[in-house]
Formats: sequence, structure tokens, C-alpha cells
Amino acid sequence: MEVTARLRHLQGSPQKMRLVADLIRGVDVEEAATVLKHTHKRAAGPLEKLLKSAVANAENLHDDVDIDRLYVKEIFVDGGPVLKRVWFTTMGRAYRKVKRQSHVTIKLGTRAADDENRRRS
Repeated sequence: MEVTARLRHLQGSPQKMRLVADLIRGVDVEEAATVLKHTHKRAAGPLEKLLKSAVANAENLHDDVDIDRLYVKEIFVDGGPVLKRVWFTTMGRAYRKVKRQSHVTIKLGTRAADDENRRRS
């Protein structure tokens, strides 16, 4: 079983989002939620909300899902549209400000019993 949730047009650069996404890749859902809750990065809040959304999708789409066996199977961050703004400074100068956006996709899967035993060994 695989469940997907997407977050599009998140204000923040993909590079900074990937730093937080790498922390929870391949981790159980409970542990991932704890890691995101205690991470002091701006990207952690929206990713925590996305993780909760993916868990809710799993509950609604599959009646027989065991939430304790869910884990982050795949998470990736793609670049979104770039907002280009002008920042005016003194002496007639102007600089370009680039505000990057990100698209985040998270896929949850369930661990089989043999995966559980192999992981503990």
C-alpha cells in the first residue's frame, strides 16, 4: 500500500526544504512527526502538516491500515515557480530579489513483518 500527499507552491527554496526532508526519509511516521516537531527550521512546520495529511489520506483511503506500521517511503522536493522582485536601494540602484517556491511530495508505505525484524537486528 502506498499513499501520497503533495504540497505545492510552498514559499521557501528547495535547497532549504531538502535539508529537513532528508531528516525523515525512511523513518516511521511517529518518529518523523517527533523529529519535525523538534526541528528548528522554518520548513519543519509545513512538512509536519503535510505528514499529518498523508496519514489522514491513509486512514480515509484504506480501512485496514495500521498507522503504527506506516513509514516515509519516499519524500522529494522539486522547485516551483520563482517570484522575481525588485529591491530599490540608495543612489538609484536596484537589485533583483528572487523568491523561490517548492513542491513537496511525500509517499507513505507500510512495513512488512520481515522488514520489521530485519530493521531491529
